[in-house]
Amino acid sequence: MNLKLLFLPASLLATLNVHAGTKLKQKTSDKRPNILVILADDLGYSDLGCYGGEIHTPNLDKLAKEGVRFSHFYNTSRSCPTRASLLTGLYQHQAGIGRMTFDDHLPGYRGTLSRDAVTIAEVLKQAGYGTCMLGKWHVAETPLRDDQRAWLNHQVYHETFSDLSNYPVNRGFDTHYGVIYGVVDYFDPFSLVEGEVPVKNVPKDYYITQALSDRAVEEVDKYSKQDKPFFMYLAYTCPHWPLQALPEDIAKYKDTYKGGWEAIRNARYERQKKMGLFSGATDFLSERQFKDKWEENTHAEWDARAMAVHAAMVDRMDQGIGEVINALSRNGQLDNTLILFLSDNGCSSEVCQNYSPGENDRPDMTRDGRAVVYPHNKEVLPGPETTYASLGPEWANVANTPFRYWKAKSYEGGICTPMIAHWPKGIKNNIGGVTPEIGHVMDIMATCVDISGATYPDKYKGHSIVPMEGLSLSPVFKTGHRIGHAYLGFEHFNERAFLGNDGWKIVCPGGNKAKWELYNLNTDRSEKHNVADLYPAKVSELVNAYEKWAKRCMVEPYPGQK
Repeated sequence: MNLKLLFLPASLLATLNVHAGTKLKQKTSDKRPNILVILADDLGYSDLGCYGGEIHTPNLDKLAKEGVRFSHFYNTSRSCPTRASLLTGLYQHQAGIGRMTFDDHLPGYRGTLSRDAVTIAEVLKQAGYGTCMLGKWHVAETPLRDDQRAWLNHQVYHETFSDLSNYPVNRGFDTHYGVIYGVVDYFDPFSLVEGEVPVKNVPKDYYITQALSDRAVEEVDKYSKQDKPFFMYLAYTCPHWPLQALPEDIAKYKDTYKGGWEAIRNARYERQKKMGLFSGATDFLSERQFKDKWEENTHAEWDARAMAVHAAMVDRMDQGIGEVINALSRNGQLDNTLILFLSDNGCSSEVCQNYSPGENDRPDMTRDGRAVVYPHNKEVLPGPETTYASLGPEWANVANTPFRYWKAKSYEGGICTPMIAHWPKGIKNNIGGVTPEIGHVMDIMATCVDISGATYPDKYKGHSIVPMEGLSLSPVFKTGHRIGHAYLGFEHFNERAFLGNDGWKIVCPGGNKAKWELYNLNTDRSEKHNVADLYPAKVSELVNAYEKWAKRCMVEPYPGQK
């Protein structure tokens, strides 16, 4: 097997050969497509209806029916590194964020986007696109402060949340409305900014998911009147913990999850089989990762409510996406807009209610002085602003059906998530179907460069730019196939993996004593059977290739580990 990375130049199109159609009256000269990238936060593989879920997501399901779904689309297993990779078309270490937004004083782990990388917005802006971002940034260094707790509670005011040079509006975006930090209160978000200016107060009925959708509609209306295409990056905070949702959305799911973990997981799996999510596969459900039986769960009411809140958060996001789609359609822009919807990683298994109030990025009171309860014993139901809780591993295992594990792991449950592409004028193959073509978040930059006719630079503002790693998805849209990556490498907090283009994958969980495991994803999609002992030569081959990749991409073991 050839494991040498393919550096294929993207096809640069001087003019995209598309017809405006009768509705496209606003843009009279520039017929290049708009691009809308929608990123969910900690969404599980099977949460959407079109991936087997019971959550009401008619708008995303419609995009899938009219577009194409990817069954093998990869990320970097956590929020900030995935965003760094997506925005730059590089592996996250090359972009400077191998771990989190703290400076570890290593080249691949500086905690903020490198100046040796360019963002999609910087590239497309030079190509004449309008550029807009809405939502969660999480790729600027955000070190802890002496007044961290009061700061998170809005009890003290500061003009900046990070170095302004690393804000979105200084990395290629004309405008940004959203948050700089990674975790926020949905009803009164910390680090909310308009460009460089902090938003000091929000309306009484504020909910960030809806606010981002509303602003996206306004931006579509604005850009549709301009004679140039636009790139919009809509990065929801949803459904990342804390579990906070609007009461009317929670009410829709008040009884949905009372049957428990296993019943929901099995139902999702049956729907996935029926829709042919993994072509030819008939047995791809991994072993469940929860020991307790639901009937013996003393916190069944709380756990059912937790998943209901998660579902409500996803539901509200889908409602907002529907409003954005309607705005595109109303303005005659939908047919010539490439919409990509994906998640930054798998659903989270974290139990954030076990943290101490005020710890790290977790507030201990609201702006108006109400205490925030961390229900260590599940004594307070999740949902309102005054509670801070998360799903935990049982529901995370359900959300990531059919895979094992979750966010921050390099098993499929952590790094493989939904991806929907919708572009009536550009997608010509497998409409409404599922493609097994392998993709990665770094391919989004290459796709944007390809279909826009932009040029990925060698130098930008005095910096030599790392060559692009991503490969355009455009051939998949046109023909259903492409010459993809020879391999994909993964590392996050020493959770390592390496996937060859022949479907063989090695995984090494974090820890000093962990050994490399081997899986054949062609026959074992959910990594149920570790065959490392049966094929030691294949393990050695892939480990050697991983080490070469790691050296090239500035990957280093987590301190204290090998």
